[in-house]
Amino acid sequence: MRIALAQISSTPDPDANLAEVDRLTREAVAAGARLVLFPEATMCRFGVPLGPVAEPLDGPWAGRVRALAAEHGATVAAGMFTPSGDGRVRNTLLVTGGGVDTHYDKIHMFDAFGFAESDTVAAGTEPVTVDLPEADGAGTDPVTVGLSTCYDVRFPGLYQRLADAGATVLVVPASWGAGEGKREQWELLVRARALDTGSFVVACDQADPTTVGGEHGRAPTGIGYSLVAGPRGEIVDGLGAEPGLLVVDLDPAVAGQVREQVPVLRNRRF
Repeated sequence: MRIALAQISSTPDPDANLAEVDRLTREAVAAGARLVLFPEATMCRFGVPLGPVAEPLDGPWAGRVRALAAEHGATVAAGMFTPSGDGRVRNTLLVTGGGVDTHYDKIHMFDAFGFAESDTVAAGTEPVTVDLPEADGAGTDPVTVGLSTCYDVRFPGLYQRLADAGATVLVVPASWGAGEGKREQWELLVRARALDTGSFVVACDQADPTTVGGEHGRAPTGIGYSLVAGPRGEIVDGLGAEPGLLVVDLDPAVAGQVREQVPVLRNRRF
């Protein structure tokens, strides 16, 4: 299964960010990717009012992502904001194209390091998996992919639930907050969730805004260093701080082999 991680630096302009989705999806498909993963907050970066930006899943922004996925012949996963109905928004991961159309609302709110995401964002409640074709052609078993977002990665129980549901690939779009030790925490957590579940963990962060003339504010706006961890906890590949496109080949069967060698999901007691 070939997956692309599109590490961008979102702007406050949803249309400008759509142009990046278009450009990088085109590049990813040209490189053979079937799933193109964009970061959390692809629609609009954190640090600006999100209420005026949020749109329903049948609104024009999501509709344009669907059209781009269909045009390029790929499954696209991109972070957006949808209305919650209580004056806040939901931090939503849209996954569309390639015969699927679903979404995941981020469950764990980033109420940490002096930032309170729950002030403006309502939490989701349900873990979500999606079945994607591994390759072209009939007779190919689908790959079950588990969905999560950013701060979720600190909570192993969610990833175990996704693995229990059959997921061998777990995606983590993020807009990771900058600060002392945060890069080390990001890498460690991604690798730990791979070990917790015997899965591939595909973690796509927002690029560091300082690499494109921006700055870090109080809101989490990304540090870059997107990476893919294998089911033994190894780093398969990764990016630096600046925007970039990473294309990786994953064999979900390896996750099954590792789960037989080290059956942590079966052996756990709590």
